Amino acid sequence: MTSSEEIFSTLVLPYLNHAVRMYEADYASAADIDAAMRFGCGYPQGPLATIDEIGAAKVRNELDERFKQTTDHLHQPADLLEQLAAEGRTFAEASAAGEVATPELKHDIAKVGVVGTGTMASGIALVFAQSGYEVTYVGRSQEKLDGVVGYVTKNLDRAVSKGKLDEAGKEAVLGRLTGATEREALADVDIVVEAIAEDLAIKTELYKDLDRICKQGAILATTTSSLPITRLGEATSRPESVIGMHFFNPAPVMKLVEVVTTPATGADVDETVKALCAKVGKVAVSCGDRAGFIVNCLLFPYLNDAVKLHESGVAIADIDAAIKEQAGFPMGPFELLDVVGNDVSLAIQKELYAEFKEPGFAPAELLEQKVAAGELGRKTKKGFHDYA
Repeated sequence: MTSSEEIFSTLVLPYLNHAVRMYEADYASAADIDAAMRFGCGYPQGPLATIDEIGAAKVRNELDERFKQTTDHLHQPADLLEQLAAEGRTFAEASAAGEVATPELKHDIAKVGVVGTGTMASGIALVFAQSGYEVTYVGRSQEKLDGVVGYVTKNLDRAVSKGKLDEAGKEAVLGRLTGATEREALADVDIVVEAIAEDLAIKTELYKDLDRICKQGAILATTTSSLPITRLGEATSRPESVIGMHFFNPAPVMKLVEVVTTPATGADVDETVKALCAKVGKVAVSCGDRAGFIVNCLLFPYLNDAVKLHESGVAIADIDAAIKEQAGFPMGPFELLDVVGNDVSLAIQKELYAEFKEPGFAPAELLEQKVAAGELGRKTKKGFHDYA
């Protein structure tokens, strides 16, 4: 039987190493990498803080042992980890000089547009309306618009029942929401947050339309978790105004927003969006436009590795229990896979494999099989666990 410590080493050490490489490549700051995993996944601390706690030398030594066994490049200690181990330094010390000033609104934001009527779009509309912003949300039909009102009302009623809001407050929030079936209603908004289908052709068509409709200076933000934001900017005459604003689901609850800049995104737009996140009670982290951003890029290879570990003969229950016990993660990897959806997990893992060309990122065969069998997790009542 594989011990809890061995399961931790097999799954968590490569995740820590991957985080070091992300920081080493200057893709995101140490503070943002750690904040992303804390607020995006509910982890007790981020990966770089975890290395500081364990000790860079110990993590380096254990990774080196794994690398000798597996010859997998992903297990080879990152150069920066080697350096910190040799010098006896921590990531906290290495990143202290990288602290940045509090972002400020460089654009006036009074009116917010939301495109979409699904759960994510509805949640984003609620976040802004609760924070005092006038929100115009656009959907394909009155029925879709009514669905947004239903979602918002249900959430507000829950807050009233818990004593966090009174009826007057509820009515004030609802009063700041205006639905429309025509995109032209977005002509005077200061920022549009788009949350429609993850389809590049559909989003590209939308951005061409928003470029035509929205006033000059309006920020065009996408909530995509997987598509190239640079391509969306190129569909407009204002790529400097296009940015990623990746909320996590459910948007009213989850604190994290990944703010994703393209090479063309203006510094003023970037700073404004980060300041806006703070104004609506969110934690913004900064990163560039590549597959997975911070959270998915670190999370899904770890989940994929868990499936491969199970394929090698280790029981699902043992893996889930060990990760919760040893790493303090709120869910075991198979519990999380079933919540996310095995189809979603497979799609993201395929994107990461295509982007980074790492053999170790190849999707686990069992994950492919689960999706082919329609065992997608909680939403189908069966995944790696049974929910019938």
